[in-house]
This record gives sequence, structure tokens and C-alpha cells, in this order.
Amino acid sequence: METTRHFTATVYVVHDGATALHEHARLGIRIPPGGHVDRDELPHEAGLREVREETGLDPTLLGDAPDVPAPAGEALPRPRYQMLYDINVHPDGTVGHQHVDHVYFATVEGREIDPADGEEGPEAWDWYTARDLRESGIDADTREIALEAIAAAE
Repeated sequence: METTRHFTATVYVVHDGATALHEHARLGIRIPPGGHVDRDELPHEAGLREVREETGLDPTLLGDAPDVPAPAGEALPRPRYQMLYDINVHPDGTVGHQHVDHVYFATVEGREIDPADGEEGPEAWDWYTARDLRESGIDADTREIALEAIAAAE
């Protein structure tokens, strides 16, 4: 069976020593903003769009694109991580769908969550400090990357 892969982008947004995570309704876990890369988008553009849609916040990516002399191209902002996640695993153990996730870090100017229409409401979101993360039951990958994002924003 062929594995279908989708490109996604995730952005850990940080403000004043804390990062925003929300309870994903379908997955039942806490994660940062993110989603699928649309056909006309680059991964970092998709991540920034997802933050704006899901939180109403205006993110500034941490880190620049490398300065590479490319007469017929341009260097893109580098994700901090590229992760491969199995999304659906069939009873026989085969994977039918995966996400190739481009993970970025960003800062925002405030913490007031104001999602776009159709997104989960502000009550789904919480801000986590490093201490909160260490004391939480949040998945290990989310916790460790969130701690790194907070440190990178300092």
C-alpha cells in the first residue's frame, strides 16, 4: 500500500517566556498552531498563516534565511525541525497517511487569542512557561520543542 504524505507547518509562538498551545479537538492532545501547506504556499508562509487564523496573533519568525547567492532562486527560512508523523496506521501496521512537518519558532507581541471564524475559540488555548511545560503531561516532543522555542526567544 502506498503511503500518502502531506506537507504541514507548525509554529511555536512565544511571548514573555511562554508559548501558546491548544487542545486539538480530534487528537485530544495539546499542540501549537499549525496545519497543511496549501498548493500556492511555502512552508513558512503556511505556518504564519496558520498562526494568524488559529490565534489572531501576528508572528515574527525567529531566524533568517541563509544568505546564499542563487541567481535563479532564493534561500527560504529554515525550519528548526522537520518531523515525520504517522497520522493513520492500519490494523495490519501499514501507514496510510503521514505529515512531513516543518517546525518554526516565532515571537508575538501579546497573548490575546482572537481566532478567525471557524477556528477553535480562545478557551482552547493556554500559555505555558518553561516550568508549566516541565510539570505538565504534554507529549514529550511538544514539551521539548516548546522549551527550546522559549529559550530561543530569550
